[in-house]
Amino acid sequence: MNKIFFPLAAVLFITWIVVWLTSGIENSGLPLIGFFVALGLGCRVKESLKGFSFPIVIFGVVALAMFFPSDFQEINGYPLSNLITPLIQVIMFGMGTSLSLRDFSEVIKSPKSVLIGVSAQFLIMPLLGFFLASISGMSPEIAAGIILAGCSPSGTASNVMTYLAKANLALSVTLTSITTLMAPVMTPLLMKLLAGQFIEIDLLKMMWDIVKMIILPIASGLIFNKILKGKSAWLDKAMPVVSMLGIALIILVITAAGRDSLLSIGPILIVLVMIHNLSGYGIGYFAGKLLGLDERDARTVAIEVGMQNAGLASGLAKTLGKIATVGLAPAVFGPMQNITGSILASYWHKREVKD
Repeated sequence: MNKIFFPLAAVLFITWIVVWLTSGIENSGLPLIGFFVALGLGCRVKESLKGFSFPIVIFGVVALAMFFPSDFQEINGYPLSNLITPLIQVIMFGMGTSLSLRDFSEVIKSPKSVLIGVSAQFLIMPLLGFFLASISGMSPEIAAGIILAGCSPSGTASNVMTYLAKANLALSVTLTSITTLMAPVMTPLLMKLLAGQFIEIDLLKMMWDIVKMIILPIASGLIFNKILKGKSAWLDKAMPVVSMLGIALIILVITAAGRDSLLSIGPILIVLVMIHNLSGYGIGYFAGKLLGLDERDARTVAIEVGMQNAGLASGLAKTLGKIATVGLAPAVFGPMQNITGSILASYWHKREVKD
């Protein structure tokens, strides 16, 4: 059964090409969606490609939203965009259940690495986002979305990529946790400073929105973990799956809402997001080396800087009431960083750490 996925993906890809050429691209959605799902499942059962499975399936989710947008905007009059904030809260609750005081131990063990990582996170990506938004020529709201992606804290997927890259996992978890806890202050301040010329930013409201979206759920998760320590193994297994489903649904809803904008500016936005993401890796790595970090810590800082919490950015776009515009860049950033992060982690995994 496991060997059927790649041949099936090949057949579906050929079918997509044939349908596209004979009936038009607007009628070729189903085989393309099937291709991404089959390819993702094929990667899932092959150990060396497992890291690419989820990002590839996400491309299928994006295709689903692009070809059938009206099906994922509302159900019986209920806007599906209303689910974005609760989904982020569930994901952050899951993060909280996996945290403990040990996750902040690197502050004591490696204060220099932590200081460099946190500083790089809130300097490099916001400034890169502002620069790219300023030269993009895009509408103010879409440009603000690029900045928003850059002003968000590190994403939890960075911890997985750090592990695969043979970098400093303890430092990665510490940096993700600290930047996430700093987000209620840093993200609104940076948005007010850098994106205020593009869209109206209510500083206090954004701070409270972030507290509701990430701080309260994380605190609840920490309390839950403390009370049920050792008794919630089922939750440890379930939360990664719930988180992946939540991310997929968030991307589905945002892509469906912003489909028309994506059709007109999609290729340009993808290029800008890729430059943003890859520059974060590169500048983060070389900044770390320049400031005296060893190879493992420099790799960690690179991944932490390059990978953002796109889910939080999407949630903030929803609270701004601009999910179809401000939410586009974060929706593109999420799948993009998982693909590039997997490639970078695989590259570093094959190269021994030499300091």
